[in-house]
Amino acid sequence: MTTAQKTRPVRSREETPSLPSCGIRRTSLFVTGNFPRRRWATIFVGVLGGLLLAYAWNPTLVDDDIGFGTANAILGHDAHRTPITGVVAGILFSFVSGLAGTFTACNVAVFSAIGPLVGQASSQPSRFLQIVKPLGWICAGLVPVSAAYGALVGAAGTHMPQFATAAGTGLSPRSVQSMVTFGLVGLVMIVLGLAAAGIVRDPLAAVSRRFPNAPLVLVGSLIGGFLVGRPYPLFRDLFRHAATSHDPLYGAGVFVLQSVGNIAVMAVLFVLFSYLAGGRFQRWLAAKPTRAAVLTAVAFLIAGVFTCVYWDVRLLARVGYLWFPPSPWS
Repeated sequence: MTTAQKTRPVRSREETPSLPSCGIRRTSLFVTGNFPRRRWATIFVGVLGGLLLAYAWNPTLVDDDIGFGTANAILGHDAHRTPITGVVAGILFSFVSGLAGTFTACNVAVFSAIGPLVGQASSQPSRFLQIVKPLGWICAGLVPVSAAYGALVGAAGTHMPQFATAAGTGLSPRSVQSMVTFGLVGLVMIVLGLAAAGIVRDPLAAVSRRFPNAPLVLVGSLIGGFLVGRPYPLFRDLFRHAATSHDPLYGAGVFVLQSVGNIAVMAVLFVLFSYLAGGRFQRWLAAKPTRAAVLTAVAFLIAGVFTCVYWDVRLLARVGYLWFPPSPWS
């Protein structure tokens, strides 16, 4: 044995430096600290995906063929042309119309939450609560926003901007409300995506230190906020019914059911994926920690860019204020 070998200190396993000592620190649920090595390539993929989706989106297909077709099949009649009569009919219509609106342009951002969630959930059947717990936190943000807006609609009645459809300058008050609402939602999604990629500081870092599930509550609040700008025809039917009821409690209830219907399909897909492939997916993410950041960043950026471009740029292009290439089926 050489002198160097004799004098070399022997480190125990506990003394071996661990990964956190290298400066990697999770600041919130969506920002793990393991940022993509090719950050700008990640940003490019997310932005390009959002632009392509906004260009290719076919509202006739998703609103009429999928949305109306689903609602008509569940209700057993023409959901859009049949008047809503009574409280029970309104409650059923609210959930069904929310379910039918899952794949509309208003609801695309809901699916951006799947990416961050699937990397967290356990696939063991005995830990079912750990799978549905994130969905509960999303509902914790969704329910108050939906209920507050529904109560406002029930109290204000037909004085809401949703009833003002005259377009004196090319945009009706209802269209302006949609642009502002979805523009803000899209910007929040973009910031979350940039933070997940390590381009900007995590805006939820401070609140997440005290409330770790705050990012999920924020996503739920954004989903609830969709109702503020949603121009989907079936939702307008529900909106008019709630407004003419002049009952804030009823308005709050049916708007909450509308939002719950919006996330029902996402919730089912999330639970099924967690059971069927959650374990393998987690191992795939763990093999390269930066994969979770890439998935989260791309998901938020696609949803955010799509929401801003589709609801602001395309809408302004439609009335001649901006230019955006029209798709052949738009």
